[in-house]
Amino acid sequence: MRSNNTSVAKTIFNRKDYSDKTLIKLYKAILKPRLIEEKMLILLRQGKISKWFSGIGQEAISVGLANALNANEYILPMHRNLGVFTSRNIPLHKLFSQWQGKKNGFTNGRDRSFHFGTQDYNIIGMISHLGPQLGVANGIALANLLTNNHKVTAVFSGDGATSEGDFHEALNVAAVWSLPVLFCIENNGYGLSTPSRQQFKCEHIADKAIGYGMESLIVDGNNILEVHTKIKKISKSIRKNPRPILIEFKTFRMRGHEEASGNKYVPKEILENWALKDPVENYHAFLKNEGILSEELDVLIKEAIVLEINEHLKVAFNEKEITSTVENELETVYKHINYIECKPASEKTSNIRFVDAISKGLEQSMEKFQDLVLMGQDIAEYGGVFKVSEGFLNKFGKERVRNTPICESAIIEAAYGLSINGYKSVVELQFSDFISSGFNPVVNLLAKSHYRWGQQASVVLRMPCGGNVGAGPFHSQTNEAWFTKTPGLKVVYPAFPYDAKGLLNTAIEDPNPVLFFEHKALYRSIYQDVPNDYYTIPFGKACVIKEGFDLSIITYGIGVHWALDEINKHQFSVDIIDLRTLQPLDTDAIFYSVKKTGKVLIIQEDTLFGGIASDISALISENCFQYLDAPIKRIGSIETPIPFAKNLEKLYLPIERLHSAIVDLLNY
Repeated sequence: MRSNNTSVAKTIFNRKDYSDKTLIKLYKAILKPRLIEEKMLILLRQGKISKWFSGIGQEAISVGLANALNANEYILPMHRNLGVFTSRNIPLHKLFSQWQGKKNGFTNGRDRSFHFGTQDYNIIGMISHLGPQLGVANGIALANLLTNNHKVTAVFSGDGATSEGDFHEALNVAAVWSLPVLFCIENNGYGLSTPSRQQFKCEHIADKAIGYGMESLIVDGNNILEVHTKIKKISKSIRKNPRPILIEFKTFRMRGHEEASGNKYVPKEILENWALKDPVENYHAFLKNEGILSEELDVLIKEAIVLEINEHLKVAFNEKEITSTVENELETVYKHINYIECKPASEKTSNIRFVDAISKGLEQSMEKFQDLVLMGQDIAEYGGVFKVSEGFLNKFGKERVRNTPICESAIIEAAYGLSINGYKSVVELQFSDFISSGFNPVVNLLAKSHYRWGQQASVVLRMPCGGNVGAGPFHSQTNEAWFTKTPGLKVVYPAFPYDAKGLLNTAIEDPNPVLFFEHKALYRSIYQDVPNDYYTIPFGKACVIKEGFDLSIITYGIGVHWALDEINKHQFSVDIIDLRTLQPLDTDAIFYSVKKTGKVLIIQEDTLFGGIASDISALISENCFQYLDAPIKRIGSIETPIPFAKNLEKLYLPIERLHSAIVDLLNY
C-alpha cells in the first residue's frame, strides 16, 4: 500500500504484555506534542513564532521510538519529531525559547525551530539539507561500536530525502561496516508537494534495503503500540548483533510541509481517509474502549499538560529578546582552546621528505590519541595512494584504520558523528579536488557546528593538492579559497617537512575542523631535518623564511619554493613570508613586513580572482596604505581550469611570470 493512496487500513492495537500504567504513560507521551502543536499553531497565527513544521498525524513514530530506546542512546530527529524532544523530557520553556530565538534556547538565537542538538539529552539536530544526518548517525554508531557499549543510534529522515545521494552513501557505509543504526524513514506521502510516486518507483522505501544487503521492515507509523513494540524488539537485537536496519514508517502529514505552504495539493479523499487513522484520537479511543482511560483521568491528564505548556510559555515570553556583540559572536565561531606548544623531547632529527613528515606526524598522533580514527579510500592494506598510511593497518588495526567506500560526503558526515560521540578523526581525500563530492557537510555541518549549538567538530581533512605534476583538471586543483571564505573552518597549508609534521599534530589536537593542504609536488622533492619526536606548531604564526628591505613576498605552499628559487638566483633583498596557515591568518607578520619594505608581492598557485591573495591585498590596503611605495601586486594562475599537457600547465601556472613581477616592483 502506497502511503498516498486513498485506501487506509484500520488501526488495530495489540496491548500484548503492556500494563495499564505503561499504556497511560504512552498516552501522556503522545498527547503532549499534539497539545503543544495546537498551541503553536495559534501562536503562529498571532505572529509570536516565525515558522512551524507540523507533525500532526505522525506523533506515534517519534513518541513510540523515543520511549523504546534507552535515554543514553542518540536520536537524530527532524522537523516533525517534536515527540522525540518531549519524550526526552526537555523543559518546555527551553523549547519555546528556541522557537522564539531567545537565549535560553539551544542555539543562542543563531538557528531556528528544530535545527539544534543537545548532548544533555542525546539529541542531534538536523540541517536543512536533510540527508547528511544519516551519515552523522553512522559516525555516532561507529564510536559506539569502537567503544563496545552496545548502544543503538536512531536517525530520522523523510521519504523525499531518500532521493538524495546521502541516503545511498549512508546506508551503504552502515551496511559495509555493520553499524548499529536504525534508519527511520517517515513515508508521509509527500516531499513538500511532490508525491512519493514522483520520488521513487519501488512500491515501498523498505524495498531499497535489499540493495545494501540490509534488513528492513514496514511499520504502521500511526500505531504507537506497534512502533513501540517493534523498536524495542529490534533495538534489543542489534545491541547484541550490531547491524543497520531500514524502517519505513507508513504515515501521513495532515498539514503543510510548513504552515505557510498549506496542503491544497493533497486530494480531499486522501486527507479524509488518513484523518480516520489519527494516531492520538485512535489510541485515545482504544484506551477508553478497554476501560483503561476514564473520562476523569483524561481530563486531569489534559489539564496538567495544558498547565505545563502555559506556565512554560510564560517563562519564555518573559525572557528578554536576545542581544550580543560583534566580539561575542566572533569568539563563538570556533571552540576555544588553551594551546600549549609541545616541544620535541630530544634534539634528534632525521632528514626526511615532506611525505614522510606527514606520515610520521600521523603515526605519532595515532599513538598519542587512542580515540583517533583514520578513514579514507585505499588507506588500509594499500597504504593510501601516496603511501602516507603504509604499515598503519598492521600497527593500529582495522578498527582505527578504515578503508571507506567511494563516498566523500558520508565519510565526512561520519567523521562529524565520531566527534559528537567523543572520537577524533582524520579523513584522507585522495585528491583535494574530490572534496567537491563532500562539500555540503564541510561547509554546513563542520563549519557551523560550534557556532550554532556549541558542538565541536574534531575532524581533520587531509587534502593532497596542487599542480606542476601533469595530473590535469580533476587531480591538480589547489582549492583552499573554497574554505578560507567559510567561517568555522581552519585552513593549513605547509611548505616544508618540519612544518607539515608539527602543524598536522596541532590540527589533530585542535577540536575544530581543519582542512590540511599537502602539495603533491612537494611530497618527494623537499627534504628537511625534522625532529624524531612528537611536537606541535601553533596555528596563526607565519614564518619569515628570508629577510630583506626592498620587498615583501607573501605566499604559502609551493609558492614559497618558487619565491626562494627566484631570490636565490638573483640575490634580491626581500622578506619571504611563509603563511603556513591561511585561517587563522598572521596579519601581524604581514603588516610588520609591509611597513618595513613598502612593497608587496602576493603569490598563490590558485587562479587569481577570488583567491586568498585578494583578501590579503585588501587587508594591506586597509591597514598599511600609508606605508606603501608601490601598488600591491598579486600573481596566480590564469583563469582556466588546470590543463594536463606539460606546456599548457606551464602556461597556466604563474612560475614564469614571477621574475618580471619582482623586477617591476623593485623598479617602481
